[in-house]
Amino acid sequence: MTTRMEFAVTGMHCDSCGLLIDDEVEELPGVASSTTDVRRERTVVDLTAPVTPDTVIAVITEVGYTAVHVA
Repeated sequence: MTTRMEFAVTGMHCDSCGLLIDDEVEELPGVASSTTDVRRERTVVDLTAPVTPDTVIAVITEVGYTAVHVA
């Protein structure tokens, strides 16, 4: 069973920004996948184990973007 979280992400300029976010978020234990849509400014994270929204936000912030948990 997976759980899904969505984040509004700002500061991205191109598809490479989205790929960087996805690569870093997917390194977190419990994250099955991360998909970032740069045009919509959204990152969707599918989880297989509990991960707090703050943990995902911290990773996104570390790579230079701003994120807010929306769902």
